Amino acid sequence: MKNILIINGHPNTASYNFALAESYKNGALEAKANIETIVIADLKFNPNLAYGYQKRIDLEPDLIKAWEKIKKADHLVWIHPVWWGGLPAITKGFIDRLFLPGMAFQYRENSVWWDKLLKGKTAHIITTLDQPSWYYYLFNSKPSVNQLKKAVLEFCGVKPVKVTYVGIIKSSDEKQREKWLRKIFHLGSQLK
Repeated sequence: MKNILIINGHPNTASYNFALAESYKNGALEAKANIETIVIADLKFNPNLAYGYQKRIDLEPDLIKAWEKIKKADHLVWIHPVWWGGLPAITKGFIDRLFLPGMAFQYRENSVWWDKLLKGKTAHIITTLDQPSWYYYLFNSKPSVNQLKKAVLEFCGVKPVKVTYVGIIKSSDEKQREKWLRKIFHLGSQLK
């Protein structure tokens, strides 16, 4: 049975991202997957990596629990909006505080190379946009996807990492939003 972890990076629990997360979860439950969730906005932690990697800051209990869920998962589903081309600040802070040397990756001594400590996991990024996905891809070079997919997940050994864009959110009507929810339900039911 596949262990799936849904990580919701939207700080507003009334957002459409939460409907998408619920739709994915319902699809995955139909496929008989084990589901865990992390709602980053509900965690109590300081998102600031105050000393970079020079000095380790103890992880708060919520971050310890989140890391245990990440380690247990076979498949990570990240759901977040794109704001100013990037991730919401709380999501970036979550990554900064958790994806640390010795946990998610390990630098090799006297080398430019590193060990990827999250090998064997796969991921799917579901991101909402207020612009057409082709515009985000062609004109903005998809910075949030590059950051999360390449610079975080693949850097730590998570592969493959698929991406689904949902949008344009701000001008969508109820019919379009229902269509997207069905699409995300289907992804969940296929455990993708």
